[in-house]
This record gives sequence, structure tokens and C-alpha cells, in this order.
Amino acid sequence: MRSPEELVKSFREHGLKVTPQRERIFRILQANESHPTAESVHAELVREMPSVSLKTVYQTLHELADMGEISSLDLGTGSSRFDPNQSTHHHLVCTRCHLVRDLYLDIDDVMIPKEQLQGFKAGTAEITFRGLCAKCLVEVSED
Repeated sequence: MRSPEELVKSFREHGLKVTPQRERIFRILQANESHPTAESVHAELVREMPSVSLKTVYQTLHELADMGEISSLDLGTGSSRFDPNQSTHHHLVCTRCHLVRDLYLDIDDVMIPKEQLQGFKAGTAEITFRGLCAKCLVEVSED
């Protein structure tokens, strides 16, 4: 994701209003590796700006996704997650605490058998591994 200052410029170039709330959302997302939900971004934002609505957060996140600045992810954790990391990567998801971590794999050599494509032209691929994070693994083994 680009810097908050670059996002302000890009929003203006796209004819979108730049507000103090949006600028703070840009800063919250900057280098955020937690794959936050809209609700978690909102919770952090209301600490400084108590009157900001969840709707504002959702709208800003979806506009950023539409602009290609972040990705909206459905990782099966119950809420959409937002990923500012736009480099090619995959994900590890803890099925217990819903922690999401980036995973870098080289899958360029993966080939889909032509008979399974049935005329479909495959584009990008996303791989999600589900399991237990180190903390949950310890907690489960203690039970």
C-alpha cells in the first residue's frame, strides 16, 4: 500500500473527498500486517475520533479496494479482512483464534489439467492454509 500522503493525493485525483477520518484510516492501514476487519479499524479509529461511524470505515476500505490499494479477503473467519500488502502472497489462517499471516510461496509451476478447465481461463491463484497458530497449538495441547 502506498503512503498515507500518496493515498490522499490519489483519493483527490479520483474525485473522492479526503477527511481527517479517512486520513487516519490510511495511517491505521499503513504497514498493518494483521489483516484487519472493518470493525477492528473502527475500534482503533474511535479511540481518537469517537464520533466516526462504522459506515465511514467500510466505505473508505471498499474505495481503497476498488482503487487496488488494498485487497478485500474472505478467509472464512466470519468477517471480511483487508490486506494492505499488495505483493503476491498467500495466507495462513488459525482456525481457533482467526489470526491471519502472510505466506510467500512460489507457485508459478502449478498447472491445472486442461480437461479440468473446461474452457475456463485461469488467472491468479490464492492459497489459504488453515490450521493452528503457535499460541493456539500450545493452548490446545495443555487442555
